[in-house]
Amino acid sequence: MKDILQKLSTYNIFNYLLPGIIFVILLRYFTSFNLVIEEVLIGAFLYYFIGMIISRIGSLIVEPLLKKIKLVKFSNYKKFVTASKNDDKIELFSEINNMYRTFLSMLIILLTIVIYESTPKFFELSNTTKSIIGLLSLIFLFLLSYRKQTEYINKRIDSQSNEQ
Repeated sequence: MKDILQKLSTYNIFNYLLPGIIFVILLRYFTSFNLVIEEVLIGAFLYYFIGMIISRIGSLIVEPLLKKIKLVKFSNYKKFVTASKNDDKIELFSEINNMYRTFLSMLIILLTIVIYESTPKFFELSNTTKSIIGLLSLIFLFLLSYRKQTEYINKRIDSQSNEQ
């Protein structure tokens, strides 16, 4: 376990593992859901995965929404890449920025679950239907995440090509 934690970057710890752990703790505190796992290794992987889902929701839903309502504005990606080469603090600030977005996303998801639990149920879904909806949602979420990451890679490659 110690070796695994040593190999995690600060980005992975603060954007996936920590939000996953905090989400599970707050979920148990504010709702009837309990995702706490007693076995440390399995728990760490589960919390990391939950944190990754939270981060992806932040990246694919929360961030575009905040851009659309003009609460945040991003610089041109090419400028970001160029500036990052000249100022190594930009990468750090970007990591911190992503952490804030992930925590915002975590709190929005938690609030949504609390509201869901407190409202009367108009219709009940079978466990199979809930499982199918959940799995399809995760497939769609990670499909969009894969597409977005591929776009970032392409932008970085294009930025490097334009410099030469």
